[in-house]
Amino acid sequence: MTRRVFRYVPFTIEQDATAEPEYEARCVSGDESECGAESGTHSGPGPVEEWQRKHTQETGHRRYRRNFGDYAVMQPLAELAELARASGGTA
Repeated sequence: MTRRVFRYVPFTIEQDATAEPEYEARCVSGDESECGAESGTHSGPGPVEEWQRKHTQETGHRRYRRNFGDYAVMQPLAELAELARASGGTA
């Protein structure tokens, strides 16, 4: 019989600074079916909000499904403490 020992390692979850977040919206207005028009994916909320304003002006549609996506990195607390020590800070 093999014996295993599991050790708890605390982690923090951080946004990955090397990858840009993604913003998008889709028009869900409509009685029988959704409009379905989409803003496309952008790296900031501004272009998506502008698209929503224009779409509302053109169609009168006022209901949107907004999506935000980013990438996360699991960082062991011990590794963060080591980085802080190396840079002269504290964790």
